[in-house]
Amino acid sequence: MPALVNYRGGSLCSKDSARLLSVYGPPCKRQRISDSYILFFEQEKKPSIEILPDEILYEIFRRLPNGQARSASACVSNRWLTVLSNVRASEMVHGSSDDVDMVQENDGFLTRCLDGKKATDCRLQSVAVGTSARGGLGKLSVRGSNKVTKLGFTAIARGCPSLKVLSLWNVPSIGDESLIEISKECHSLEKVDISHCHSISNKGIAAIAESCPNLTSLTIESCKNIGNESLQAVARHCPNLQSITIKDCPNVGDQGVATLLSSLSSGLKKVKLQSLNITDFSLAVIGHYGKSITNLVLTGLQIASQKGFWAMGNAKGLQSLTSLTVVSCYGITDLSLEAIGNGCGFLKQMLIKKCCFVSDKGLISFTEAAKSLECLQLEECNRISQHGILGALKSNLKSLTIVKCMGIKDLAHETPELTQCASLRSLTVKDCIGFGNTNLAIFGTLCPQLQNVELSGLCGITDSGLYPLLENCQAGLVKVNISNCVNLTDKVVVDLAKIHGGTLKVLNLEGGRRITDESLVAIADNCVLLNDLDVSKCCITDNGLSCLSEGVQIDLQILSVSGCSKVTNESVPFLKKLGQTLVGLNIQQCNLVSSSSVDSLVESLWRCDILY
Repeated sequence: MPALVNYRGGSLCSKDSARLLSVYGPPCKRQRISDSYILFFEQEKKPSIEILPDEILYEIFRRLPNGQARSASACVSNRWLTVLSNVRASEMVHGSSDDVDMVQENDGFLTRCLDGKKATDCRLQSVAVGTSARGGLGKLSVRGSNKVTKLGFTAIARGCPSLKVLSLWNVPSIGDESLIEISKECHSLEKVDISHCHSISNKGIAAIAESCPNLTSLTIESCKNIGNESLQAVARHCPNLQSITIKDCPNVGDQGVATLLSSLSSGLKKVKLQSLNITDFSLAVIGHYGKSITNLVLTGLQIASQKGFWAMGNAKGLQSLTSLTVVSCYGITDLSLEAIGNGCGFLKQMLIKKCCFVSDKGLISFTEAAKSLECLQLEECNRISQHGILGALKSNLKSLTIVKCMGIKDLAHETPELTQCASLRSLTVKDCIGFGNTNLAIFGTLCPQLQNVELSGLCGITDSGLYPLLENCQAGLVKVNISNCVNLTDKVVVDLAKIHGGTLKVLNLEGGRRITDESLVAIADNCVLLNDLDVSKCCITDNGLSCLSEGVQIDLQILSVSGCSKVTNESVPFLKKLGQTLVGLNIQQCNLVSSSSVDSLVESLWRCDILY
């Protein structure tokens, strides 16, 4: 009988009840078990803690001894997870000095990135509970989700007060309420990046600005409900802001930009403004108040005119500016470009792209005025010709990049009154269809100290045009890219290897359909320091790779033979030998290399990242 009295295993089935009653009591004709009797045993099956209200569970959970206990409890049910995620770190009751020290060191070391379907309220709650005792969450990124709501961000706010970096991209379900919750708890925020979040308005940004005085970087992109009020709030409350990026926000105009620039003139270092409805007034404010700006990017400012860019340079306030990028701005003309050169005395890097009113005259005037200029990049500026480029070389440029400038064409003959540009170390010419052998010979004559040369997609150059440049480079070439120059042959690679094999470290021959094993033989015999070789889509064979594996190079780390249709399984032993030093190997689209050979390579070259 004591066994029956102490039984706590659950309710008895009817057959067991009848057997027990027949032994310990008089027989009866009908089994009678009341509903209350069954209910009693069913209730005995449930843990008693489940009947407690959330308020009591909250008090229990905040007294759990450590983070491991909290994480384990969060796994019990969604209800427990929700309750735990609402416990603030400051509300935890700590039973020992070790626990207190652990919380004091909770400075935000962890990073979590939730993409697509993985970004849910439940996952954010789990992050809030799990990271609170493991160094604290420092960076959170949520991308491409419509399943995240205020509930998840409330958990993050309460559980992760150490949060320093918040990035939201394409999260339409997030609105001002979520940012307000973050602003209430996460006062240590330093960097906020919000892109394609159409439910966020000025109210949410203002809340962050008012509560996060340590904010140093703010990016707002493609948010149609964010306007001038946001920038004004940032200007009032964020004195430590150093970087601001505003892109594709139609409600941002002169009022917001001018207030921001004038209020933060002493600390703002990086400014990027793209596709905004700002006028010449904003550019004048930048030129006058931008005393601390070192990096300025202006893109797609269709309303701003020549007057605005001229005023920006003529104000002479951009005395700290070292890097300027101007893209698709009709206001950049020869006159305004010269004013910028005169007004920015410390400018070192300049990128001009898709500015159709800049010609040779403006380019030459700019390079003459900008005495500190070291790097010049021109892209799709079709009014610039070879005369403008040669004029720019009279300055102290160290790097020159020319991309898709259709106005550049081969000169009929070399110009006699040219002076050397001994400072130029890097030359890049890409996809300029008029660039040919004469131009190349001129660069070879004028720039004897070149070390890095990239000539990509130039159908007009041949072996005879490139040889004078190779011959005149006195310093020794270190990086050479002649990819997709379809008229170059093995001869120029052999000359390159013989002349500069002692200094060459990086060589890209991709798309050289007239490059064969002869080039690999020359590379193997001469290029001792080579560590990066790309012969993708070239006509090399197994024999060439065999020669390369026997070569003199001692530190080849990256090799690409992607798309080499003549490379077969016979190359596997040679690749394995090369793999003793390789950290990267690309054998994609090598159709004659079987899957079993690839498996063998992967097994042998376990230290090497293999693309196949």
